Amino acid sequence: MWFFGSKGSSGFSSSSTAEEVTQGIDGSALTAIVTGASSGIGVETTRVLALRGVQVVMAIRNVDAGRNVKEAILKEIPGAKIDVMELDLSSMASIRKFASQYQSSNLPLNILINNAGVVTPFMLSHDGIELQFATNYLGPFLLTDLLLETMKKTARESNIEGRIVNVSSIGHRFTYSEGIRFDKINDESGYSCWYAYGQSKLATILHAKELSRRLKEDGVEITANSLHPGGVLTNIVRHNRFMNGFVHLIGKYFFKNIPQGAATTCYVALHPQVKGVSGEFFMDSNISNPSSMANDVDLAKKLWDFSFTLINPK
Repeated sequence: MWFFGSKGSSGFSSSSTAEEVTQGIDGSALTAIVTGASSGIGVETTRVLALRGVQVVMAIRNVDAGRNVKEAILKEIPGAKIDVMELDLSSMASIRKFASQYQSSNLPLNILINNAGVVTPFMLSHDGIELQFATNYLGPFLLTDLLLETMKKTARESNIEGRIVNVSSIGHRFTYSEGIRFDKINDESGYSCWYAYGQSKLATILHAKELSRRLKEDGVEITANSLHPGGVLTNIVRHNRFMNGFVHLIGKYFFKNIPQGAATTCYVALHPQVKGVSGEFFMDSNISNPSSMANDVDLAKKLWDFSFTLINPK
């Protein structure tokens, strides 16, 4: 159980909360985007970043739900700086619209937290791409690419390191045998809900690693890391009634609570211990080791090129 977790080299453990790992940190000079910020660990990530003074843009599909979250946080933290913007990560048109609107706002961008995620039966996105791959990986890939120049500009002008944080999962270890099914992304016949989830989460780690390599090569003061938040009791399996009921029945005994689940995200986004650290995979607010596939440099490069063909179809 999570309360048996021992502290790692960072001084934190699986039982540490988001508030604990950010204690004493002043984020008042920072602006962050958090996707999927209207439920689960996204809400707690938003709340704790706002508590530390960060201006947070909640990038969410359900704007009404986001406004309710904002109001609740403002009641607790009257000085919180929070904006709500519409974003559907399963739609490239929505992502491009969001990025355009964000750039037009002239807001800086220090931190991008790609947090949103889904677990679904086989479905296709608005763009005809398997929904988990589209929402959990390709959408964040496109969003990051579109906002990268804004992050570079912010890093140059503020002299503050930018941070890109991809919320992955230990589920990346449980994917298809080939890791990424490049030729069968939309193949329903061989589809497995959980392998597809693992595939999308493997992709988020590979994305962070390849992006980190490219940013280092270009001498850009922006880091890119990925993480496993831990087994967290959220509504991510809401599309599967049996699993949703089972998880909520036993989850309180074996899973992290929401404040613990948001801890690693907030740690990687804000903590000074992570300054200059890039291309790593974190778990329980400590550097950890992902699968061998997640460390495959050639696979990461192949996925990068493949992703650009998907977001820029001929």
